[in-house]
Amino acid sequence: MSRIVVIAPDKFKGSLTAMEAAQAIERGVLAADPNARCRLCPMADGGEGTVDVFVERGYQRRTVTVRGPLGEPVDAGFALKDDAAVLEMSAASGLRLLRRERYDPLRTDTYGTGQLIAAALDAGAKHLIVGIGGSATNDAGTGMLRALGVRFFDAEGNAIDGPMPAYASLARIDVGGLDSRLAKKTIEVASDVDNPLCGPDGAAHTFAAQKGADERTIDRLDDLLAHIADVAAQSLGRDCRNSPGAGAAGGLGFALLAFLNATMARGVELVAREGGLEDMLHGADLCMTGEGKIDMQTLHGKTVAGVAALAAKHGVAVIAFGGLVEPDAAAALQKRGVLTVQIAPADMPAEAAMQQAGTLLERTAEAAL
Repeated sequence: MSRIVVIAPDKFKGSLTAMEAAQAIERGVLAADPNARCRLCPMADGGEGTVDVFVERGYQRRTVTVRGPLGEPVDAGFALKDDAAVLEMSAASGLRLLRRERYDPLRTDTYGTGQLIAAALDAGAKHLIVGIGGSATNDAGTGMLRALGVRFFDAEGNAIDGPMPAYASLARIDVGGLDSRLAKKTIEVASDVDNPLCGPDGAAHTFAAQKGADERTIDRLDDLLAHIADVAAQSLGRDCRNSPGAGAAGGLGFALLAFLNATMARGVELVAREGGLEDMLHGADLCMTGEGKIDMQTLHGKTVAGVAALAAKHGVAVIAFGGLVEPDAAAALQKRGVLTVQIAPADMPAEAAMQQAGTLLERTAEAAL
């Protein structure tokens, strides 16, 4: 009887899309065992590359021009099929859109993400999946909300439209102008973090440093997030600041939960569900996954860990390939029953490994089988 191999990798950033990685692994498997039956399920975790995965699954790519994190126009894409749309906030409000010297979470906002959501609604979407990894922002989703019709005011009735320090005078939030179409839509948020909005484990203290904030700025941002949450609770009659994931993407998770009634889901689990990964694992003999770098962060909601957890439910052994595999992560994954394999020789320069990623992955998959 032919062995069944489920192939469910993430992208190898800078080298291979998730589908290209899956196809490289498939070639290696078939080179080792021409009778093997491969089931391909390209994966993502809700961050960059999520839209690409859904386009590869038959969704149509749509592109619109929106405001970037500092207000400049950027072209952002989303995936659409029937009445379902998949968006990445990073396409509109992501750190990858800025040069490092322009990182500034006191000035960046999520307005473009709101425009991207509006574009999906214009296209007829009734169910939205919003991936919120890779943000450049720490604005509690106020930019997104303004793009969708929410208005913010100070005590004198003056409108507030940013930047973040302006929200220190926030006194009232008017949701009357919120796009009425949202009331009839379902929104799922794909995230790999469960941080609250503010406090020591919140958006600012956990993530703002990587977005360009120093310690003083982090404290200031945290105070601003708490104030926005206070006024939002008064306006909405509920307080979502401590909801798991509220601190994701600089508090965009908070705005989606509190104002748009979204639900949170682990990004890898949501992508797996939409791609039918569990069905593919039924009766499988082996699962192969992977991503560009396997490190300790991999264990916290990234694709390799998520795929491995699903495979374990079905008693399927897992091999995970990485362009780079850190020893501590390999040891931790081994305890979960996952064999990790680095596809590049230790002495190969990173640039060369990235250029040859497809060939290296194919050869390693062949040898692993």
